[in-house]
Amino acid sequence: MVSAAIALADARGLEATTMRGLADVLQVTPMALYKHVAHREQLIDEMVDRVVGDIGDSAPLTVGANGATGDWRAAVRGRILAARGILSRHPWAQNAIETRTTASSVVLAHMDALMAAMFAGGLSADLVHHGMHALSTRMWGFTRDVMPTPTAPDDPEERAVALDAFVSAYPAIARMMTTSPHAGAACDDDEEFAFALDLLLDGLQRRHEEGWSSSS
Repeated sequence: MVSAAIALADARGLEATTMRGLADVLQVTPMALYKHVAHREQLIDEMVDRVVGDIGDSAPLTVGANGATGDWRAAVRGRILAARGILSRHPWAQNAIETRTTASSVVLAHMDALMAAMFAGGLSADLVHHGMHALSTRMWGFTRDVMPTPTAPDDPEERAVALDAFVSAYPAIARMMTTSPHAGAACDDDEEFAFALDLLLDGLQRRHEEGWSSSS
């Protein structure tokens, strides 16, 4: 049933994944589904658990008996990018994760694995705490984009006037948009995600090396 619900959400979106819609796919009555789940939210919980559970299977974090591990940044980075790869195959999963009200054992296991890698790398509980807050939704492989810039008019004359006004009002944005190596091209979302993730992880490592604590 959960597999069928995931396939339905992949094809039609989360909103279309109702108990009645799933019953139609499975060719059963909606009441038959309630023998397995109490309500639609429980069904979505189980869908999230199934998807999140795949993260650990694709990118397990192994920590030795003495707590030692390799580069903690590589371990955390690998697991988060694995999460991004998995969730990208299920566009509905972002909204589903963000709307859960309780963390399941599967969700907690993913978070625990990330923290375990940080601890194994020698980071303090203080840094791990702040690091998890800094990662925020990035631990699931997604983030919220900044607000898009306005769309220029189609008419050439109106477009020229609008662009001149935009450059005059927002010179720093115009400079970035016209002189960066990617000027005029669509951003690579995966590349931008990895760039921001590396900044966060490198920053945590620097704080660790400096002996940083929140009390200081």
